[in-house]
Amino acid sequence: MHRNRMRAVALLGAVSVGAMALAVPWGWPGIVLAVLAVSAVLGCVCLRGDVIVLRAMRAYPVGEAEQPALYRAVRELSVAARVPMPTIHVSPTRAVNSFAVGRRPARAAVCCTEGALALFDERELRAVVGHELAHIRRRDTLVGAAVAVVASLVMAPTGANAFAPGPGRAGPGRAARLLLVVLAPLAAGIVRAGVGSRREYDADADAARITGDPLGLASALRQVDHSTRRLVLPPERQIVAMSHLMLATPVHRAGVARLFGTHPPMAERVARLEQRAGYRR
Repeated sequence: MHRNRMRAVALLGAVSVGAMALAVPWGWPGIVLAVLAVSAVLGCVCLRGDVIVLRAMRAYPVGEAEQPALYRAVRELSVAARVPMPTIHVSPTRAVNSFAVGRRPARAAVCCTEGALALFDERELRAVVGHELAHIRRRDTLVGAAVAVVASLVMAPTGANAFAPGPGRAGPGRAARLLLVVLAPLAAGIVRAGVGSRREYDADADAARITGDPLGLASALRQVDHSTRRLVLPPERQIVAMSHLMLATPVHRAGVARLFGTHPPMAERVARLEQRAGYRR
């Protein structure tokens, strides 16, 4: 949708300005590095955003022979959602989750974890597929890919010594490097939180219309909520950077991190779906 395109442009514009501002204390070498980093971000979002996300989850492509139920759900519901059929991937983890990627519907992909495929019955699987197709239809995946790439880049200093001075070259002081490493995850959290939690409510509502089965999605969300309390994905930098794309938050959040949540409370999502189905508590 037009709004999501504008949000992606605004995010990348803000990142460009921020990168240049942060580069000034390092002089011309820092400015050149910032220009290269911004160019890399733009290229990644435009050309490789979906690939980066799928690789972070070690996802592999599947077809009808490998996953007939998943393939059938994606094929049939793509028609109902009026979007081109996306490619289908599976992530080899027992954690129960799913996500969709793609800068536009014609180049989109849907991914489920092996844990989700083992846990969901066919009704729940169709409901979850409907949710991911709703994200594709609404072009949430464009903003999501941009945020994932930017958050991954922002968090890069936490896993590398890229800013440490080497022989014969100057660099920022120890205090400045420590401050950068501390603030990077916070900045990445703010970037991810910028996508807003409203998109999950909207995708839930669209999925209910696409499948005609809001209670099927409510059941799947309960399963996911119960599972993610017991089994979460490892808090690796790339996985944390793309956590906003998931059906449910895939990593534990505590302390300040709770302030930058990207998903609404699961109980509220379930309650809204039950209300849509005519269920009253």
